[in-house]
Amino acid sequence: MSQQDPRIDAYILQSADFARPILEHMRHLVHKACPQAAETIKWGMPYFTCEGQLLCCFAAFKAHCSFIFWKGAHMDDPDNIFRARGENGMGQLGKITSLKDLPSDKIFIKYLKAAAKLSTAGTPPAAKKTAPGSKEPEVPDWLLSAIKKNKKAWATFEAFSYSNKKEYVEWITSAKTETTRNSRLADALAWMAEGKIRNWKYVK
Repeated sequence: MSQQDPRIDAYILQSADFARPILEHMRHLVHKACPQAAETIKWGMPYFTCEGQLLCCFAAFKAHCSFIFWKGAHMDDPDNIFRARGENGMGQLGKITSLKDLPSDKIFIKYLKAAAKLSTAGTPPAAKKTAPGSKEPEVPDWLLSAIKKNKKAWATFEAFSYSNKKEYVEWITSAKTETTRNSRLADALAWMAEGKIRNWKYVK
């Protein structure tokens, strides 16, 4: 049975008028495809879990919405619904401005079921494996992918301590708008490429 979180009700109500029907519809499809899905809030966004594993999330911004399959990097895309990241927004479905931008319910549900199967199969997200007992912060797939694309930044991030990684992750993911998030990400990549920690300005 689906488990709903009142914080997501509040998130949807606080979103822009255009975003509400989109978020409600995506939420409905997640629960229809995965009746056992549970809801939560992570990194300031509504997330869905399946058997305790992260499944997907969505977010509303000033002029568009985004939908992210947590293990999208491992998913097949037989119906070609995935979009490239960057100018097309965060998430695999690009910038969603109306219900017309979503794939058909049948296709969306098919992908959600595939994502649920992948999530509960033990396949890791697109991230490096850590040694048993090592402490690593939880990093969203989209953020990890962005860091990996910058070789110098990735080398620094990998060498960082737990606290240094966490400071960058929390700073970027706590942004209230996508514009701010993208600006912070750009700064973070530039700083890490130079080997700098998040609060390097305050280090004497």
